[in-house]
Amino acid sequence: MDKNLVAALGFGLMFVLLMLRVPIGIAMGISGVLGFGLLSGFAPALNLLANVPLSVLTDYNLSVIPMFILMGAFCSTAGMSRELFDAGLAWVGHRRGGLALAAIGACAGFAAINGSSVATAATMSQVALPEMRKAGYDSGLSAGIIAAGGTLGIMIPPSVIFVLYGIMTETDITKLFFAGVVPGLLAVLFYAALVAFIAHRHPAAFPAGRVHAWGERFRALRNLWPTLALFGLVLGSMYVGWVTVTEAAGLGASGALAIGLLRGQLDRRAVKRALIDSLRGSSAIML
Repeated sequence: MDKNLVAALGFGLMFVLLMLRVPIGIAMGISGVLGFGLLSGFAPALNLLANVPLSVLTDYNLSVIPMFILMGAFCSTAGMSRELFDAGLAWVGHRRGGLALAAIGACAGFAAINGSSVATAATMSQVALPEMRKAGYDSGLSAGIIAAGGTLGIMIPPSVIFVLYGIMTETDITKLFFAGVVPGLLAVLFYAALVAFIAHRHPAAFPAGRVHAWGERFRALRNLWPTLALFGLVLGSMYVGWVTVTEAAGLGASGALAIGLLRGQLDRRAVKRALIDSLRGSSAIML
């Protein structure tokens, strides 16, 4: 069968399955196996289906993905995402668009200890979106800001997408991480500039919040030390060559757990919830 026709049928089948609400990984797998079978025979296709999942799940290099996701899950469960947002709110919340700026800053900070755009957007939608709606922000605009801020998880290290790209192209993942720092910061600045522009042109869309006392502002900054410590631990240890990327991911997950336990923010139930959340996210990516 013609390869172009098989490709067209494969994409068509995949989109039909997605519209039927079949999970993305399963829809892609069905389309891929059937397409491979039409081109090379169904015996090799079934052999591929039997061997590839095992080779992926037992690949040591890919173990970095669940470790970074687990680090983010521990941080989210321990309330670090809330602390990031509260710090931004304390410093810029009294300005028009301040809540939006705080949300973008929190997305950037959480991306630096999480590595997943989906997890960043999902977490910040629980933390920042209710506050923005309560302040009178437009619901669609608020959701768009959170969605845009969530994309920072792709660029700001440690990015799971960088890990996958580095493994597939045999590129040094540590170099990819450091190459993403400046573009990630530029994205944050451009998002913030766009929010400021919209707030200037349409002030009613971004109501101003209350002014926080200086004591509240500095107390909010003090709560950011776990995020800064984790970010420095993971990237710093890789930069000086003490650990590999996989070891840094394990170090970050262990550090997030230790910080949460020492601060009394993680109990047995919270740890269990973080493990389940990271398992779900890792399973989706591996699939």
